[in-house]
Amino acid sequence: MEGILLEVLARWLHFLGAIVWIGHNYATAVNRPRYEPLTAADLADPDSPRQQALLAREHGTFRYASLVTLGSGLVILWQRGWLGDALSLQGGLAPLGVGIWLGIAMVLNLWLVLWPNQKRVLGFVRAPLEDRLRASRMTFLSARVNTLLSIPVLFLMAAGAHGLALFS
Repeated sequence: MEGILLEVLARWLHFLGAIVWIGHNYATAVNRPRYEPLTAADLADPDSPRQQALLAREHGTFRYASLVTLGSGLVILWQRGWLGDALSLQGGLAPLGVGIWLGIAMVLNLWLVLWPNQKRVLGFVRAPLEDRLRASRMTFLSARVNTLLSIPVLFLMAAGAHGLALFS
């Protein structure tokens, strides 16, 4: 009974975390379909409407949702005894494993590329104005990479759970 409760909790955390994380990526892609460069005026005045809009949108929840999603997914696989085979791309768990590795790349991209650049844009980390403007572009591109990678991740997760015959 204890194992079942752990899996149910992990599945709900995985599901909710993914909705927040990937939902944020999709919402951003829909709301900002193309890159609109910031100007020096946008970043020079911390009270500018554009800077305030960036700060209001930046709440951090989606970054932690990425960790919840990845961690809970790994717990589900570990609890079932599938983690090793999935990570080593063995047998019928290979599609799921590819999805996991893409998800890990997405989390690393978020925490090691997007977030450090976003901190510069928002002024949380001091940087020259030119660096902040360049970081704005990197943030946009990094977010788009994660949005695009989420498509095969979702496919591979579904295939791993419902379409193993396709890969056997």
